[in-house]
Amino acid sequence: MTDPDIRWKQRFQNLEKAYARLRDAVAMKNLSDLEKAGVIQVYEFTFELAWKTVKDYLEANEVLVSFPRDVIKAGFKYDLLDGELWLDMLQKRNLMSHSYDEENAELAYRLIVTKYFVAIEELFQKLQQSI
Repeated sequence: MTDPDIRWKQRFQNLEKAYARLRDAVAMKNLSDLEKAGVIQVYEFTFELAWKTVKDYLEANEVLVSFPRDVIKAGFKYDLLDGELWLDMLQKRNLMSHSYDEENAELAYRLIVTKYFVAIEELFQKLQQSI
């Protein structure tokens, strides 16, 4: 079995790459619908890596959690993330994954660019300081 401290740091390296891609994507302007769909996809991947990185980080600190909602609540308790915003991100991520129409896609894109990326960026910086 992998040492939990090493595991979260390995996952963080993957998050770092996904975060960089998302950062570049949200900085782009005047995107087509197809490009916005790409931003949404990159966000979904990054969000998934983010909560799993938090899970591994918490486990390395002897906090056992399994499900995304529980990870988010524990991450809030340990001042890693804004629990209310991350729960909203989780709910919207589930909606993004299971339905697609132009209106939902535009809403998802706006939320990612205006709120969700900032939340991921804040988490990234906190975890980076822990390495």
